[in-house]
Parts: sequence; C-alpha cells; structure tokens
Amino acid sequence: MSIRTMKLTTKRQATLPAELCEELGLHPGDRLTLQRRDIDGKPAWVIQPELPREDSWFGALQTSIQNTSHEMDDIRRSIGKQRGESKS
Repeated sequence: MSIRTMKLTTKRQATLPAELCEELGLHPGDRLTLQRRDIDGKPAWVIQPELPREDSWFGALQTSIQNTSHEMDDIRRSIGKQRGESKS
C-alpha cells in the first residue's frame, strides 16, 4: 500500500502528487469523482477520473427533423407509413 500526504490550503485546495496524476492519467482541467465508502466501519473516499459523458449523439438528429411537422396526426401518419400501414 502506498501512502501520500497533501496539504490543504486556506482555500481548501490541494495539489495531487505527480505520481498519482500519472497513474490515473490526469491532466490539468480534468474532473474527478469522489465516492464515500465505509471500510471496516470507517469512512473512506475513493477518487477516480470522471468518466466521459455518453451524450456525443445528442443533437445528431436535429438537422433531419428541422423541416418535419411535429403535429400529432402527422407523427402518427409517419409512423404508420414506416410500418407499411395505409389510411384511406
């Protein structure tokens, strides 16, 4: 087990040791997540790099729907057309 210490400034800031940053693959500006866990009945904090958000798809359909009606009857008609249904 490796133990490191950090000093907390008056602004409640701390500098992570370079070895820890290298091990975690951290770079300036990266975000961290902190998770509280109980280990042997004592509180402990787990520090991990924040996982990338899975929202890269967000807005991908925006251009394809810009000239599309959002009226409920038109939406139902479009769904029926995709299903091969026809209304006479």
